[in-house]
Amino acid sequence: MVQMPPYPSPPQPSPFSSQPPHSPINPHSAPTSQPMINSSGGSGSNYSLSDYPIQSSSPSVSYGFSKSTFTYEELAMATDAFSDANLLGQGGFGYVHRGMLPNGKEVAVKQLKAGSGQGEREFQAEVEIISRVHHRHLVSLVGYCISGGKRLLVYEFVPNNTMEFHLHGKGRPTMDWPIRLKIALGSAKGLAYLHEDCHPKIIHRDIKAANILLDFNFEAKVADFGLAKIASDTNTHVSTRVMGTFGYLAPEYASSGKLTDRSDVFSYGVMLLELITGKRPVDSNHSFMDDSLVDWARPLLTRALEEGIHESLVDSKLGNNYNSNEMARMIACAAACVRHSGRRRPRMSQIVRALEGDVSLEDLNEGVRPGHSRVYGSYGSTTDYDSGQYNEDMKKFRKMALASQTYASSEYSAPTSEYGQNLSASSSEGQQTQDMKGSGINKDSRGFSL
Repeated sequence: MVQMPPYPSPPQPSPFSSQPPHSPINPHSAPTSQPMINSSGGSGSNYSLSDYPIQSSSPSVSYGFSKSTFTYEELAMATDAFSDANLLGQGGFGYVHRGMLPNGKEVAVKQLKAGSGQGEREFQAEVEIISRVHHRHLVSLVGYCISGGKRLLVYEFVPNNTMEFHLHGKGRPTMDWPIRLKIALGSAKGLAYLHEDCHPKIIHRDIKAANILLDFNFEAKVADFGLAKIASDTNTHVSTRVMGTFGYLAPEYASSGKLTDRSDVFSYGVMLLELITGKRPVDSNHSFMDDSLVDWARPLLTRALEEGIHESLVDSKLGNNYNSNEMARMIACAAACVRHSGRRRPRMSQIVRALEGDVSLEDLNEGVRPGHSRVYGSYGSTTDYDSGQYNEDMKKFRKMALASQTYASSEYSAPTSEYGQNLSASSSEGQQTQDMKGSGINKDSRGFSL
């Protein structure tokens, strides 16, 4: 395992980043050393980030799974007895608190509510999965606690909120193009690791902007493996309840509940469309309120790929402040990821190479002209998902969403947040992209499942 040097003290955040959270932690605790990853440097197009396992400066606690176990008393001490001042978020299954370990490392402690049977199964799944995950673009598990009926997970603390917050939060500065590209590439690398470097592969099942955490250098980390499922080579998972978030659902999942790595690819493509357009996956404030962002964008994607005209897609807040070649690559990646046919979507490693400029767009599109195959236009093949059925399924899920109490609650509804701001007001006004989880799973303001 390649050892990384100890994390440096965090620099002052840029004007773009959020104000660091006020820490109510005991002032006599050891000084904080924020978990940081250095930027790859510059604002150029190729963010070729090294995919090394992440180690803390302490040999006893690794930012990677080191089989570290904690007692309940240790975690209570770290979080000041799970005080309200340290509460980051809460939901149907439990709470997330900010804490500080004796070695000075800040952590996010997720505690499941007592008696949450389904939550305990989620906990066991997370421990099994995250224990094998070591990647700089995935949120690391520091350890866990099993104490009687209590179940807790201890994550590294990622200090700069989420892609969703910075891109869509009310009153936030415009996210500039190099940062958008950096986030797209980092999250693609993390997802590619789950799909292609873990054996058996790991399907995330809840890829969305709120689950992309950021450090002060805007390095992206994919969070929330509470819905993840280890998929074998011969079987996929058919869910009996709606997972993921409305607006990110892959067509085949809306119909049958069948999940593959290509379902994650579709959700990632929706995220790319968010970065390109600045729009939410579903938003009543925009012209596509009766459709998803994907449906609204499809004809514009085809035009952009055929004619090279990007203006109708690109976030107006960017103006002309973007690299047109990089934009063309991201648009091509988004179009490929949101194809109706799951088997025609690219692998995430292909997306990484395309964003880095290492493959031609013709290779990404398999030589198919947009609008001239069932990938973009005609869906008559029995092997592909029928677009008419897709529309019917989306109407069904939209109706379920509007009738759902879970749908009405914001992911940013926690009474307190690590930023001391009213995130509910900044992130949920007019928002139509809430969790479609009939079980009542909510998220904290960092994107962790609760």
